[in-house]
Amino acid sequence: MNGSDTTRTDPRPLLFVSYSRSDLERARPVIALLQSHGFDVWWDGRLEGGENFLATTETALENATCVVALWSATSVQSHWVRDEAQRGRERGCLVPLSIDGTMAPLGFRQFQVLDITGWDGTRGHPLAERILVAVRARLGGAPGAAAPVPVPTAMPPPAARGFALSRRGLVAGGIGLAGAAGLVGAWRFGLIGGAGAASTSMVVLPFANETGDPARKYFSEGLAREVRAILSRNPRLRVAAPTSSSALGGEDDFAIGRKLGVAHILRGSVQRDTARVRVSAELVEIDGGAVRWAETYDRALADVFAVQSEIAQTVALSLVATVASDTEARAAASAQGEIGGTASVAAYEAFLRGMALYDLSAGDESDRAALAQFEAAVRDDPAYAAAHAMRATMLAAVANNVVSDKREMRRLFDAARAAAERAIAIEPRLARGHLALGFVLNNGRLDRAGAAPHYRAAQRLAPGDADVLRSVAGFLAYGPDVQAATRMIGEVLKLDPLNARAFRSAGYVALFARDTRTVAARMQRALALNPSIASAQFAIAIALLMEGDAEGALAAAGKEAGQSYALTATAIARHRLGDAAGSDAALQEIAEGFDNSQYQQAQVHAQRGEAAAALALLDAAWEARDPGLLWLANDPLMDPLRRAPPFAQLLLRLGS
Repeated sequence: MNGSDTTRTDPRPLLFVSYSRSDLERARPVIALLQSHGFDVWWDGRLEGGENFLATTETALENATCVVALWSATSVQSHWVRDEAQRGRERGCLVPLSIDGTMAPLGFRQFQVLDITGWDGTRGHPLAERILVAVRARLGGAPGAAAPVPVPTAMPPPAARGFALSRRGLVAGGIGLAGAAGLVGAWRFGLIGGAGAASTSMVVLPFANETGDPARKYFSEGLAREVRAILSRNPRLRVAAPTSSSALGGEDDFAIGRKLGVAHILRGSVQRDTARVRVSAELVEIDGGAVRWAETYDRALADVFAVQSEIAQTVALSLVATVASDTEARAAASAQGEIGGTASVAAYEAFLRGMALYDLSAGDESDRAALAQFEAAVRDDPAYAAAHAMRATMLAAVANNVVSDKREMRRLFDAARAAAERAIAIEPRLARGHLALGFVLNNGRLDRAGAAPHYRAAQRLAPGDADVLRSVAGFLAYGPDVQAATRMIGEVLKLDPLNARAFRSAGYVALFARDTRTVAARMQRALALNPSIASAQFAIAIALLMEGDAEGALAAAGKEAGQSYALTATAIARHRLGDAAGSDAALQEIAEGFDNSQYQQAQVHAQRGEAAAALALLDAAWEARDPGLLWLANDPLMDPLRRAPPFAQLLLRLGS
């Protein structure tokens, strides 16, 4: 092909290199690099004598698959270069490079510029590979896509350096989920990406609220949470869980990263008013503190969703390219797309307020307040799948708090099921929706068989989300494959090593696996992270009872924060110690003080050798659909009943 061709027959991608003629010597190494890697490169040196310069250049520019703009102190003043870069921006195929450290001109600063000032022109130089990664990343997008794709840079551009970043920050992101099913396993265990797939690690810290309004903290931290949720779907990234991040307030960012055992931190800040938002973010290596990428986005508030996508795609491509080929990096990034979202800022803000209340988890009052926010989000955007899923989650949580009113409890669980099914109908790939429906079916209906496919789907769709995996591990621990639960909860602890709830879940998985030493270790760690966490001492008491230490079990029961748990362990321990009156008193207090406590009473009777009474109480628990029955298959306290035919029949009814 020569410069005058108007029809392209060359199957190779056509790259248009735009530069100032005074920068020709700096442009030549870029052109040579691209040509040496098989690209068809157009530059004005290809023009032949007598050609119509304007017509030929315009034809090449319109046919180009990618426009590579070389910014310099000279080219930013060139109307030609600006016009060519503008066309690349309009067509969604611009890759900007700075050849002397000059920032892009106004109108182009929303694109991350790769500074190649330090490149010596050799093909083996790290910056040469960064140029190729940037170009290939652009070529991996849909032709003509309008959304700009920031390109990773080895240092913050001047625009980013001029804006003071906060100490705390988080990652944002999202691109399409196409190909996700082929990238993540259907029901496997092991770290993100599967056996043999190299991964890299990071933590997304909550974005700092720089709005001047403390009440808007929910927005900055919620934006970070949503970005982390998107990145956690990337099978090549190990993203530390948000509970770990929030548990480290006051710590230095690098200390946080080291405690979490990750290699990178993404931090940033958010400013906003009623119409616009400014999001600044930077990706930093923990070892050495090098800034891999930084950018500031000034956008209309309605464009906050696009900002999430840009940040996430850039972070994913930058990090995964360090452990995999750029083809694999693009494939992994395609699995992390933002799904189940909304285009409504009002609905999004209500959703983020709901998530802040969900995280607070301060009891029935905060649960109902969160529910109200998710309902507001759904009213504003009835197609907001994530809001329907979280509405289902909170309806189920409220249902668990009204166990004394069985009719109201069932109404709430029915509403939760409908909301979860609506979420999945809108977006079948939404892990939150499947997790909510699995919980409703398992806990609200004791329908283990019906719940299983949804737990499997949640794990498949969010293989790097610690909250999802923790719920799936708990579900597995109630069934026949406790070893699978053990493996999965081990991965949860890697992702979320500073979360008391994760260690409590791990303690119960160990209890159901009859690993009493691990029970104590996990629960002691949970208590160290959160001394008031409920039911941890109860598990320790059961483990001590299994080891024959009734005195130790009684002492643990005395420290238990949850009264029903404390009384159950006390009744059993006092029976073991020969204190029949003390055991009876504790059992009576359970029966009189707690509605739907049939399962706990059955545990006491089973341990006291009163099989008939225990089995009668289990039948009553079944009629009430008491979620306590989920323990039945693997509960050590029920071991004395396992040979009784009615017990086996109940297990069959439960699908265990």
